Amino acid sequence: MKKNRLGNSDLYVSELGLGCMSLGTNQQKATNIITEALDQGINYLDTADLYDKTENEAIVGKAIKGKRDDIILATKVGNHLTENGTWFWDPSKSYIKEQVKKSLQRLQTDYIDLYQLHGGTIEDPIDETIEAFEELKKEGLIRYYGISSIRPNVIREYVKRSSLVSVMMQYSLFDRRPEEEVFDLLEENNISVVTRGALAKGMLSDQASEVVKQKGKDGYLGYNYDALVAMTNELSKETNSLTVAALQYVLHQPAVASAVVGASSTKQLLDNIKLKDAAPFSESTYQALQRVSKPITYQNHR
Repeated sequence: MKKNRLGNSDLYVSELGLGCMSLGTNQQKATNIITEALDQGINYLDTADLYDKTENEAIVGKAIKGKRDDIILATKVGNHLTENGTWFWDPSKSYIKEQVKKSLQRLQTDYIDLYQLHGGTIEDPIDETIEAFEELKKEGLIRYYGISSIRPNVIREYVKRSSLVSVMMQYSLFDRRPEEEVFDLLEENNISVVTRGALAKGMLSDQASEVVKQKGKDGYLGYNYDALVAMTNELSKETNSLTVAALQYVLHQPAVASAVVGASSTKQLLDNIKLKDAAPFSESTYQALQRVSKPITYQNHR
């Protein structure tokens, strides 16, 4: 599978990454999915301390035992779990430096390739947060850091004030806001985008007609149910595989290094892996998909 450089780092990530949030809590099933992903050429695994209240990290750690050198491992921090299972936002230096050690234990590793702030607001103590990440780099506990955010104002601050190598954000044919708001800025500063939500919960997959009925009844982002049905029907006419086209669309952007997609079964994973053997994405298909998809804009994510 093609690998792309992540920002100005020496990390080369597979263009398709495995989002581990969907793995579930059955260790054997999760291990099977991860093993198949690695066998198919995926080297980029993305988890977070928040997923399944820290259990996801532990499951990933067990699944990759003995395979660590073949993996670019990413996790996230900033959601402070309490004893009763709730959480609150905590981007403080003390929490980040305390939590990284717990993540390392659960992941059964002595370093994290990419440590990401799992959110962020403009009111955060941003310099303090950056200081924590920079210290962790010097200590050798993390190799690089990034943020997971859809807020342009927050992204701009980290671009100005930090040495982050990536920004994880939602991006798909149903959510094209980053094209206008942040891609140029990140590309100019040699910072890579890692996408999530490229298949829009499966509504941009080859099973779109069924998934929209299940998950699109109440709409999605700025689209109502009828709009989702109409758009997926039109998009499907433009390609032999909507799954492949949806992934190729996001990867067509020069700023995007990897599209992280979840899988709750090896079958679902293999459906996504069809990207690997697909015909090259033509400019005419790209433009046709753009014509069908209708960009949304709204301000509450700023």
